[in-house]
Amino acid sequence: MKARIAPTKFRILSGDDIAMGPGKADLLAAIEETGSISQAAKQLGMSYRRAWMLVDTMNRCFKAPLVSTATGGDHGGGARVTPFGRDVLARFHAMQTKADAAISADVAAFADLMR
Repeated sequence: MKARIAPTKFRILSGDDIAMGPGKADLLAAIEETGSISQAAKQLGMSYRRAWMLVDTMNRCFKAPLVSTATGGDHGGGARVTPFGRDVLARFHAMQTKADAAISADVAAFADLMR
C-alpha cells in the first residue's frame, strides 16, 4: 500500500485568530453556494453557532466583511459572500495551489520513503 500524503494545509493568522484556513474557505464556498449560513453549516456538518462564530472571526480579521447577512422578513434572511470575500477566497485557493505545486516533487520523494 503506497502512502498518501495530504496536500498542504495552511492558515492565515491575525493576532491569535485564524483569519483564514481550509475550514473557513469551505464555509465561504458553502455560503456562496447556499446563500445561507444555516444551510452552509448543515452542508458541512457543523452547528449554526460554530459557522456563525467562524464568519464573525473572518469578518473581524479583514479590512471589509467577507460575508454580509440579512435578517428575516417578508423575503426571508440570508447571507452572501461579498465581492471582497470572493477575492479573499480566490487568493487563498491560489496560495494553496502554489504551495502544493512548489513542494510536489518533495512530497513525491517523501512518499517513496514510506511503506
